[in-house]
Amino acid sequence: MYVVTVTFTLHPGRLAEFLPLMVENARLSLAEEPGCHTFDVCMSRVGGSDDEVFLYELYADEAAFAAHLESAHFKAFDAAVAEMIAAKDVRLFREVLT
Repeated sequence: MYVVTVTFTLHPGRLAEFLPLMVENARLSLAEEPGCHTFDVCMSRVGGSDDEVFLYELYADEAAFAAHLESAHFKAFDAAVAEMIAAKDVRLFREVLT
């Protein structure tokens, strides 16, 4: 498995506009991408910032994630939210089998 985490820090006041677009991107990823197994959209912890959104994504492999990045729905989402994002931290992980 291939794990992707993303932390978005949004410009103040953009969460209400950003969140529906993010949720729709997650829904389409799960529905249309056979290699996308999990796509969780999470808000920051209690007492945290209202301008932070965390994603946990699980793909079959690195190629499935690459296909996600080339999908029409991801490209549309990425373009629509670009100006809403103050910072983005993407981390990629390979599963370690024991």
